[in-house]
Amino acid sequence: MAKKKQIPHTYVIIFYIIILAAILTWIIPGGEFERQTKIVNGIEQTVIVDNSFHFVESSPQTWQVFAALFKGFVDKSNIIVFILLIGGAFWIMNDSKAIDVGIMSFLRFTKRLERIKFIKFIGIENIIMVLIILIFSIFGATFGMSEETIAFIIILVPLAISMGYDSITGVCLVFVAAGLGFAGALLNPFTIGIAQGLSDIPLFSGIEYRLFCWIVINIIGIAFILRYAHKVKKDPTKSLVYEEDEYWRKKGNSHVENLKYYTPKSAWISYIILLGAFIVFSFIFPKTKLQIGNSEPVYWYIIPVSALLFAIFGFISLRKSVHFFILTLLAFTVVYLIIGVMGFDWYVMEIATLFFVMGIFSGIAMDKSPNNIVRLFLAGVKDIMSAALVVGLAGGILMILQEGKIIDSLLYYISNSMKDFGKVASVGVMYVIQTFINVIIPSGSAKAALTMPIMAPFSDIINVSRQATVMAFQFGDGFTNMITPTSGVLIGVLEVAKIPYEKWVKWITPFMIILMILGFLLLIPTVTMELNGF
Repeated sequence: MAKKKQIPHTYVIIFYIIILAAILTWIIPGGEFERQTKIVNGIEQTVIVDNSFHFVESSPQTWQVFAALFKGFVDKSNIIVFILLIGGAFWIMNDSKAIDVGIMSFLRFTKRLERIKFIKFIGIENIIMVLIILIFSIFGATFGMSEETIAFIIILVPLAISMGYDSITGVCLVFVAAGLGFAGALLNPFTIGIAQGLSDIPLFSGIEYRLFCWIVINIIGIAFILRYAHKVKKDPTKSLVYEEDEYWRKKGNSHVENLKYYTPKSAWISYIILLGAFIVFSFIFPKTKLQIGNSEPVYWYIIPVSALLFAIFGFISLRKSVHFFILTLLAFTVVYLIIGVMGFDWYVMEIATLFFVMGIFSGIAMDKSPNNIVRLFLAGVKDIMSAALVVGLAGGILMILQEGKIIDSLLYYISNSMKDFGKVASVGVMYVIQTFINVIIPSGSAKAALTMPIMAPFSDIINVSRQATVMAFQFGDGFTNMITPTSGVLIGVLEVAKIPYEKWVKWITPFMIILMILGFLLLIPTVTMELNGF
């Protein structure tokens, strides 16, 4: 029997690319552009001087391929620490099962709405599916939910089966929904945050058009999912996984209701400490300047108002359960992330610290001991470590290219070949390149570290906005996560849902084609229209 071929590990693939990069330093002549520092959109940027390329002495790389990881870690240290802190913080929060409780309460609430005739006419199940998709899409768009979706498969796949649908529908409610949000990222620190930071543009700028894109992507996604769900509801045997779903039909979903609601004293202590801090900040910063990108600033009492809202919603949530308090804490973490970015020019250090505090106070609220909080944090760091390591390794590729003095040569040759393409074709080619890279390297943060330092200055040469380049990365990074076999999250989701990979590919391929075409169409306005932040 022939031995089954294994897909190379991401580290192996990247190391192969490092070796390829070293080989290229022996083939491609060294070259450099002159660079200058100037103010762009209110911030200092290092940009390439037009028509300044000149050849220099080559520096072929040999043993340096083995030092690439160390050099990459040093170069990308801030992003690596950022990833580790956020990974550890979310692990602490996820241990509370707060999101599970929130979903179940949400479903119970929507069921009560079935008494309203208009809602009954639309279909309460349609409303439930749309709202669940939107919730997970928001999670994907704001904090990059991906790996966490595996935990919800065990809840929502049986729920979908019990509603008369199939396991593919259940996976769509969670994994595909988060994927739609991930592709239409609004505040995702793992993709947009890193890509914009590496491109030297204001963090989370251009959010107005990205919000429009997120809405369009979700409308198309929801329509496709509901159409399929209705087809299965009408005739369950038309499901591609009808036979596999026998496992779930026998198991049922009674275990979903076995969730314990309680509020320990430590949750009230956590609430009082945080509220006290918010009140202090309200006196220190009574009025805050809010600004998105280079838009006109607005001055508002946002911190005092948010403190008042936290006092109200925090108290109400604690009266119900600590799980709802942690959900409130997550919501206000996102609120303060927006305030920090728009009002105080926060970057990766401040955002990582904010999520780190969220994780610690989630642990305190759950009455975890300091040792338990540390153990959970380390478990989260361990879980996310591979993503952090791959960022350092991907940074090593750039170190080889930079020290071999061929990055500017590559930019020069590529820009010359694409100058006659026009802006639309150029941003389309960038989109294709990012999509192809994502098939073999599904880590968004790693791909941002690999491609943006090259793509951003390249966009200057061909007179395309760096923001448009980030959008090409965003779409290229997001859609193919839902089909590539190199994605550990996808394989994990399908394994839990009992869906064979080949059947998943058969189902999602038409959807992928639609989304990829949609992505290109949404990129056109970024180079043909005047958009805020572009």
